[in-house]
Amino acid sequence: MDSSVTPPAPPERPDPPAHNLATAHSRQLPGVVIIGAQRGGTTSLYRYLTDHPNIGPSLRKEVHFFDRYYEKGPEWYLAHFPLRGEWPLVVEASPSYLFAPAVPRRIHTALPGARYIAMLRNPVDRAYSQYQLMVRRGIESLPFAEALAAEQVRLPGPDNPMTLPWRHFSYTKRGLYAEQLQRWLAVVPRERLFVIRSEDFYADPAAILERTLDWLGLPSVIPDSLKPYHLAEYPDLDAATRRRLAGYFAPHNQMLYGLIGRDLEWE
Repeated sequence: MDSSVTPPAPPERPDPPAHNLATAHSRQLPGVVIIGAQRGGTTSLYRYLTDHPNIGPSLRKEVHFFDRYYEKGPEWYLAHFPLRGEWPLVVEASPSYLFAPAVPRRIHTALPGARYIAMLRNPVDRAYSQYQLMVRRGIESLPFAEALAAEQVRLPGPDNPMTLPWRHFSYTKRGLYAEQLQRWLAVVPRERLFVIRSEDFYADPAAILERTLDWLGLPSVIPDSLKPYHLAEYPDLDAATRRRLAGYFAPHNQMLYGLIGRDLEWE
């Protein structure tokens, strides 16, 4: 694929069922939202949380109302959730919310009491995982190093993470977590934002799930088996590209550590 070629458009998201739309104002807004990061373990955490007896799911995991479908209006969003009274807590997970600049203020206005979970993966590994996903989907054909070099050319300015090039080719941009979290913390109190290091989640999902439930004030109900979702096998990233990316992300990571008051120990 030429670096300037626009990727194919994905199919349009279907509307919720007519019954859900008709009963939208009787439905329960989410009290917790997993905001990202993409390729950071959000699907697994969402599935584990919605297995809890006190947590209800959205109609689909990724509603994407506050970034892609905002013009559809609040009734469309409400129609994705259970009726009020069915669950003590409802969760949504749209992993590009972290990345999209307009989302924090939109979501804080609509869900002023909500809490938010950000799953942050080493941005080097996150970028390579996104690249491999685009390869599997037939969207990316450049070698990884060339795709990184083409990123600035492919992404039209100003920043618009909801255009297709930004959604598909933002390998390094999505890993600049500090600037993304700064937008969130400008409108959301720090105590309502729970940061999970994705590597800790991968290593011991039960422990991280228990910590998350404790933060949500829910009883610790941990399944005997926590199956990981969206696992994929692909070649290791070559050492030279890893070093180059690590050097690029290093100052941004240091800003992140200062922002959240924690060293995530990424290279």
